[in-house]
Amino acid sequence: MKVDEAYEIWSRTYDEDRNLTRDLDEQITRTTLKDCHSKSILEVGCGTGKNTRWLSEVAEQLHAIDFSAAMIEQAQQKCPCENVTFTLADITKRWPVADASVDLVTCNLVLEHISDLRFVFAEAARVLVDGGRCFVSELHPFRQYQGVQARFERGAETIAIPAFVHHISDFLEGAERANLSLIAMNEWWHAEDENKPPRLISFRFRK
Repeated sequence: MKVDEAYEIWSRTYDEDRNLTRDLDEQITRTTLKDCHSKSILEVGCGTGKNTRWLSEVAEQLHAIDFSAAMIEQAQQKCPCENVTFTLADITKRWPVADASVDLVTCNLVLEHISDLRFVFAEAARVLVDGGRCFVSELHPFRQYQGVQARFERGAETIAIPAFVHHISDFLEGAERANLSLIAMNEWWHAEDENKPPRLISFRFRK
């Protein structure tokens, strides 16, 4: 099953399904960006809007993009805010955003489905203003090495969404190639992850 087809199906129950990775990502986004009030934020891969409503509260203008129309529909219902614009977009192609127009780019639980991280970081650098920041939160490579990937249940069937394994060096090299400087890198565990490898990894970069 293709990535867009899988998320089209998952969008119907994404918010209700038990998902520790989704919940941890929401928590660390708020923890990491709580003081990042910005004039303009670009949310890359908004999904059903689990972070969109909160981001709209720390941004004067928020542009949320996603490749799944079904996911965006859910996000729009959850976040009917005047300062939020939603756009259907494929982030593996040039983003529908002007050069040097964004203060903060966020990218959450998206890049495991993208083969070429270099293009994503290049686009982030293109749309960021000088001094702008980029926040990335993704499934930790250690989990990927164990065969973990985005998946959901449909009846008795488990649907695994196509994913690419990215090493920590892939993120760092992609950002460096785009002239984005690393500010911080953190590893994160859910409360139920005792004695397990970190569930998520996050990066903060500056242009």
